[in-house]
Amino acid sequence: MECTKYFDEMRRRPDRAAIRMEWIKQVINNPVREVVQQDGRIRRWAPIKESNGRYLRVILLDDGITVHNAFFDRGFKP
Repeated sequence: MECTKYFDEMRRRPDRAAIRMEWIKQVINNPVREVVQQDGRIRRWAPIKESNGRYLRVILLDDGITVHNAFFDRGFKP
């Protein structure tokens, strides 16, 4: 999986270190919602069963494959 330097740095934060790479792949491959931002980046969301159903947001660059960010989105409403 391709990732930006920003993503690699964010993964070091304690609140992000627990996010598993397989969860990120799950969101990329099976999103319940997708939004393309004005800058071309792609936001995808999916619930993570192992995290009590919280929704993980993954942001991809406009190439659709490079992960730029991933975090649990407390404000997401399905």
